Amino acid sequence: MSQHSQYQQELQKVQDKDFAHDWVSSSAFLFYLQIACMVAFLFGGCYMLYTKRFEKPEVKIQESTLYTPQYK
Repeated sequence: MSQHSQYQQELQKVQDKDFAHDWVSSSAFLFYLQIACMVAFLFGGCYMLYTKRFEKPEVKIQESTLYTPQYK
């Protein structure tokens, strides 16, 4: 009987540490992981918009359509 109780104690220790077995701690972990991913995604999007907002592409304009047109 002693060996059986030791086995049960070891099994309980493993199950306490098991991520899939304890749904309360795993759901809290997944919730905070989801919040962290959303914050990282939001921060990355805002940073990308901030760094790209002043870049203007160099557009070649046809000379005959300028305010003062230049014809050849």
